[in-house]
Amino acid sequence: MRLVAEGLGGERGGEAVFSGVDFSLSDGEALVVTGPNGSGKSTLLRIVAGLLPAAAGSVRLEGGGEAMPDAAAACHYLGHENGMKPALSVAENLEFWQSFNGAPAFGIGDALEEVGLETISHLPYGYLSTGQRRRIAIARLLLNRRPLWLLDEPTAGLDRRAEDRFAGLMAGHLQGGGIIVAATHVALGLEGAKELRMENHPPSPQEGG
Repeated sequence: MRLVAEGLGGERGGEAVFSGVDFSLSDGEALVVTGPNGSGKSTLLRIVAGLLPAAAGSVRLEGGGEAMPDAAAACHYLGHENGMKPALSVAENLEFWQSFNGAPAFGIGDALEEVGLETISHLPYGYLSTGQRRRIAIARLLLNRRPLWLLDEPTAGLDRRAEDRFAGLMAGHLQGGGIIVAATHVALGLEGAKELRMENHPPSPQEGG
């Protein structure tokens, strides 16, 4: 499997954020996207995930077959929001996502054990701390096999121990032939990862300054 971006451009509010982005990732490879706030890191991930249209260029997934014809079908997307209902229990939230995504890979208890939260499945998600909520969102990545992980500031709210645990989960995903694209301001412990540095788009002459 191969994820390829060619001449990719993104817009926010009708204004260009970035342009001319190229990268290629094969099984077991990771791309770390860095850069200042406003440089388009999140926009790039959303375009790859199929949540936003590209302003220019293209992104494609090769080798996914009929089941995964594009990146949207092959990805887990972890954005700034965790995608959980506060009133539902941890287990109920994860049961929903596992059913929604189909083809379970991990049991819910096993996924929670991987993030060190196996004893709190009965608690309402809204009762959890910021770090615990993020770890539950990370557990969601394990429930169903998706080869492409798109991660936007995935360690936000995590302590050092949880960061180290997550680094191990990412390494395991890559060793199993997965692909990771992660936007981050901090080191993620992804050894051998490629890096894409985003820069703030310069203002056009019409914007003045």
